[in-house]
Amino acid sequence: METAEIAVGMAVRYPRTGTAGKVARIEEVRGETFAEIDTTGLLYRVDTLEPAAQPGRTREEREESAEDLIRREREFGKDLGDAWKNIDNACEGGG
Repeated sequence: METAEIAVGMAVRYPRTGTAGKVARIEEVRGETFAEIDTTGLLYRVDTLEPAAQPGRTREEREESAEDLIRREREFGKDLGDAWKNIDNACEGGG
């Protein structure tokens, strides 16, 4: 990535480790341009970074109310109980 292509707030990725984040600041050290990634707080040479879609969006996060969580846990317990009732004990291992 060229120095002119990068900007603060831009989503980037360091491909060697897969680290992704947004550019927090840009700094020049001894003639080299570095960008700090907000997720690590480390400086990366700009020419080693590549644009990224959305940092930290590898999984979908959702908030769940306590009532919904309890309801889901009860349904799981009921389904598990039904599964145990439907076993025919064929794999009991007796002899």
